[in-house]
Amino acid sequence: MLRPRIPINPLPTGIITPPARPAPTADVEPRHDSSPTAAGHHSPTVPPRTTIQLTPGSAVALAAGGGAVVLVVGAVLVSMLLAVAVTGVSVAVIAIVLRLLVKDMHKH
Repeated sequence: MLRPRIPINPLPTGIITPPARPAPTADVEPRHDSSPTAAGHHSPTVPPRTTIQLTPGSAVALAAGGGAVVLVVGAVLVSMLLAVAVTGVSVAVIAIVLRLLVKDMHKH
């Protein structure tokens, strides 16, 4: 059930078969247009693209938002680096203290 169904082509011919279209039923009548575009050239209707108008106020807001994102990401990265540095220094101090304690125990 969960296996992918991959079509098997025993002889790779390079010919691509178009998908089968269902036959029209008796209820559906074909549409006949008398317009000049229906006779020969059929141009598909494409919805118009929406344009984004950038006003000076929105450009300033966009720049300020980008600057805020950069500052927040920078602050997070610096705080993570600082946390790693503090952890490393504390581990080094603990290692020195333990080394001194072990060395002091061997003398006595």
